[in-house]
Amino acid sequence: MTSSSGPGINGQQPVAAAGALLWRRRKGRLEVAMIHRPRYDDWSWPKGKLDPGETWAGAAVREVEEETGLVARLGMPLPRAVYPLPRGDLKEVRYWAAEAIGGSGALDHEVDDVRWMTDAQAFGRLTHVRDGLQLQALVDAERRGLLQTWPLLVVRHAEAIARGKWDGPDHDRPLDAEGSARAEVLAPLIAAYGITRVLSSPAERCMATVSAFAKSQHIAVRGKGGLSEEGYAEDPGKAIKHVEKALTRAEATVICTHRPLLPAMLTRLADQALPGSAALSTLTDLVEDGLQKGEALVCQVIRRGAEAKIATVERHRV
Repeated sequence: MTSSSGPGINGQQPVAAAGALLWRRRKGRLEVAMIHRPRYDDWSWPKGKLDPGETWAGAAVREVEEETGLVARLGMPLPRAVYPLPRGDLKEVRYWAAEAIGGSGALDHEVDDVRWMTDAQAFGRLTHVRDGLQLQALVDAERRGLLQTWPLLVVRHAEAIARGKWDGPDHDRPLDAEGSARAEVLAPLIAAYGITRVLSSPAERCMATVSAFAKSQHIAVRGKGGLSEEGYAEDPGKAIKHVEKALTRAEATVICTHRPLLPAMLTRLADQALPGSAALSTLTDLVEDGLQKGEALVCQVIRRGAEAKIATVERHRV
């Protein structure tokens, strides 16, 4: 899954929206949260249009909180919905499975009821047939043991001042205006996945890429020499060890680093991908292609340590 959207009618971009299917287990049964909107008298999933400059993932979390009063942590991506609006435009809605990690539960004025239902009850209550696609994918993931995941994000630092235009030590080379703007965009995107641990190369351009997120969540950025270009040149194995430690901890983590380290780190992640999965294919391709500057790669992982398996991979690009 990428952050780009395909062309709509007459070459125009579709109206972009995002949402999530909140799920929980109660007395051993899977339940999902459905919303009722009195304006349309329909039962559906919380969703809404992206604000200007907003990411899909950030919009999904914002809309869930606005419509249900609950703070969501995004999990695996679910099938998107693309359908025509009454005026003839297309609307594209991207969805994620999500768990509630906070919030008051106070309802927005557009929603007058939020109900937790079993999957059978939800299928029977859905107003729009198209909304069944996301529910079926969530149920299938639950049956395969893939729904309960934790996130591991790998971020390549955003655009920095060119080496030829910087007189100081390369370690201190800062982000340029474009890179600083990207760091601000990344903050709510990273937050959407409930990240609680931030690792970074000590280089200024890496630390600055994740600092806006870290400050917004009051989390310290842990500078790790093994994630720097210099540290990698001295001992390439340290970068891989950081990946392995993250898989062992199974804590929601983001790692920010440099291009030269990515092939080794992504190869190690590919080793943990589910055999034959799209996640494995994406990671394998990225070993050669790499990440764009300022790109966030989101791996949803089941289990931990040697038993960890990457179930899904998303690319959030500039």
